[in-house]
Amino acid sequence: MITLGLDVGGSGIKGALVDTSNGTLASERLRVATPTSMEPDEVIAAVGELVAQFGAQGGAVGVGFPAVVQQGVVITPFAAHQVESWVGVKVAARIAEVVGRSTIVLNDADAAGTAEMRFGGGRGVDGPVMVLTLGTGIGSALFVDGKLVPNTELGHLFLRNRPRVAEYYAASRARKRDHLKWDQYAARLNEYLLHLERLFSPRLFIIGGGVSKKGEKFLPHLSVRAEVVVAGLRNDAGIIGAAVAALA
Repeated sequence: MITLGLDVGGSGIKGALVDTSNGTLASERLRVATPTSMEPDEVIAAVGELVAQFGAQGGAVGVGFPAVVQQGVVITPFAAHQVESWVGVKVAARIAEVVGRSTIVLNDADAAGTAEMRFGGGRGVDGPVMVLTLGTGIGSALFVDGKLVPNTELGHLFLRNRPRVAEYYAASRARKRDHLKWDQYAARLNEYLLHLERLFSPRLFIIGGGVSKKGEKFLPHLSVRAEVVVAGLRNDAGIIGAAVAALA
């Protein structure tokens, strides 16, 4: 089945046709800029522009979105710059009206995790598995025996003796902002993973986001009990997982 998947981010909205039978892209990946206002009307219009570039191909649309989404309604602010006007927006219905297609919207980390569990590093792994996307913030997706526990938002946990949430210290942006060497960054990430391990005892951590390209720089410095691997689908995971969700 060829389905259209979209991944909405703070700087860009990416999309591609996806072969959901094997988790591969069935078209070129296209992109439009996320409007600088990040307001609902402008972002939804941009999504419509991107979908229009695919013509009638792809049938239903799956969208990974940077917020908590429950039954097609946005519950928390748009993650980039915490845009409050998104709260309460019936985003799935609004996008469906613009694009003229059946639309499913889910949290972007949940979308990426769905792809990794079906086609990537989590395939065939039972028990608790945690997928973390390390970028501007930290997105999280928790799976138990392959089933998603949606909207976990574990980047917002507080670490011991830290006055801010974990993503302030351990997201990819923190490494660049604080000019950390890779071993220094790994120490922060390890602190965060140890905290998650105490709470959830996962069998496997899958690390996605920008740092996944540099796994050899930080993986050797981690000391958690669980296995830690980088995401197999890299930057395509959100698109692929959104497409899979559209068929659920």
